[in-house]
Amino acid sequence: MSSLFPGLRLLLLVVPALTLAACRAEKPARELRVCSDPNNLPFSNQRQEGFENRLAQLIAGELHATVHYTWWAERRGFLRNTLNAGLCDVVMGMPPGTGGVLTTAPYYRSTYVFVSRRDRKLSIASLDDPILRRLKIGVQLVGDDYANTPPVHALSRRGITKNIVGFRVVGDYSEANPPARIIDAVAADDVDVAVAWGPLAGYFAKRSKVPLVLTPVLPAVDPPGLRFTFDISLAVRKDEQALQQELDRVLVKRRAGIDSILTEYGVPRIPS
Repeated sequence: MSSLFPGLRLLLLVVPALTLAACRAEKPARELRVCSDPNNLPFSNQRQEGFENRLAQLIAGELHATVHYTWWAERRGFLRNTLNAGLCDVVMGMPPGTGGVLTTAPYYRSTYVFVSRRDRKLSIASLDDPILRRLKIGVQLVGDDYANTPPVHALSRRGITKNIVGFRVVGDYSEANPPARIIDAVAADDVDVAVAWGPLAGYFAKRSKVPLVLTPVLPAVDPPGLRFTFDISLAVRKDEQALQQELDRVLVKRRAGIDSILTEYGVPRIPS
């Protein structure tokens, strides 16, 4: 009987090992649940072609997780209906201090820019440039009131209103990349100059068949406190401090990879 003991001992060792391996195999992989806009390049789209999609993949890789998307158009109520409704755990691009959420340290800082055709040689850098009173100016609108983005407020304060052409930030979702229409209008000479958010302008200007020039808007802060430069962070729910801290560590560790993605997409960055 003693000759059976080695075989029995081997069986007793192998069976628990096989059981443990089976348990490990059945354990579900970690998911990074992200809510993103399905049609909003350069930030995100359903084909995962945006830089926020790339960032999500980079972060997920560091966390040994897979990315799971919930797609939702970034309109009013986006955070209420997605992150704070529990449909996702992370939103990729939010200014620090956004109400109702907890944000990480910023992973980039960008600015509004003037966009014009290179062949026009306008060389506009300042909101106080007198030539703006004679040009057709494209601006981005959140709603229909022509007074809800920093460029519109700043131009209106200077009495520049009659020569403004509005383009919706949230456009017609039956078209691809609706926010790009403002840059298309510059390339087509439908407007002389546009004042647009830098990441959007940089991406589409880089892909324009007509050479375009981007110049950061000055002043960066228009009195009494209208800002044109913004930090951008990741957002989580207010009770997810552990996830916030984990994401902060990833942002520090993968800084070089993040910068490489932003450069590839033409995102203009301003030093903090």
